[in-house]
Amino acid sequence: MTVFARDGRHRVAVLVRDGVLPFELSLVHRLFGQARSAAGAPLYEVVTCTTAPGEVRTDADFAVTVAHGPEALAEADTVVVPGADTDHAPGGVRVDPALTAALTRIRPGTRIASICTGVFVLAAAGLLAGRRVATHWRSPEEVRARFPDVTFDLDVLYTDDDGVLTSAGAAAGIDLCLHMIRTDHGAAVANEVARGTVVPPHRDGGQAQYVTRPVPEPAISSTGRAREWALANLHRPVTLRELAAQEATSTRTFTRRFRDEIGTSPGRWLTRQRVERACALLERTDLSVDEVAAAAGFGTAGSMRLHLQAELGVSPTAYRATFRGRA
Repeated sequence: MTVFARDGRHRVAVLVRDGVLPFELSLVHRLFGQARSAAGAPLYEVVTCTTAPGEVRTDADFAVTVAHGPEALAEADTVVVPGADTDHAPGGVRVDPALTAALTRIRPGTRIASICTGVFVLAAAGLLAGRRVATHWRSPEEVRARFPDVTFDLDVLYTDDDGVLTSAGAAAGIDLCLHMIRTDHGAAVANEVARGTVVPPHRDGGQAQYVTRPVPEPAISSTGRAREWALANLHRPVTLRELAAQEATSTRTFTRRFRDEIGTSPGRWLTRQRVERACALLERTDLSVDEVAAAAGFGTAGSMRLHLQAELGVSPTAYRATFRGRA
């Protein structure tokens, strides 16, 4: 359950260590810092903390000055632990007693998240026992073997296990933060943050971390016209043959190119767009559930209910009750 501070803002504490990766640190501030209510008020307060306030080394040619100590963890509604270059040293992550003591300050019920190898800090502190978590596919096997009570999934971007969240690599931390924002405030707020950062609003947590062969980045998208057409026709049935026709290619060639460019199948992508459209309509309009289902191309309320339950774990009515007017 999401907890909010007395001033209405959700407090996010980012716990950094020696050798912190600046990208992973900054993306938390950038994404949560952009989240705004409909009135333009910031929805989060983000603070950086460490075990001993002062200068903290990064893995780049500069350091960061951190003003907050571990006491910030006791006031947080969400705690995020980024990775550090020391996690890649021989023997893997070593959690010193000061860091372990700092983590004990986290209140029960606080949401805890890690980015990339920050997951090993949580594992070493005993916070991941019995959980399925994500980490980078290049994470050393000997480090993972240190935690036999944790299931490491190398084929997903992020996981959300009852308030404990983990992301695979650094960029997957963006997906994870957007997921948390979406959970707290709905698709409209998360999509606006994604738009401001110029990143996709949603990549499935179960999407594979990497493809098995190199894929050249096309100078011009070979499926962009089809995707644009699909979004304009989302209210009606859309076939693979119609999508391929927009690019004047065969369905087989179109499907291969689509997977290369987007990382998923045309059908899976289309379903996700319908879910996003349905969520936006449930949040922003007074349309009935049947009308939302028709406008999003699901056809029936029953079909939409099944897809929202599969994607988000909630019914359309519950989603609307949770997110309508929250921001």
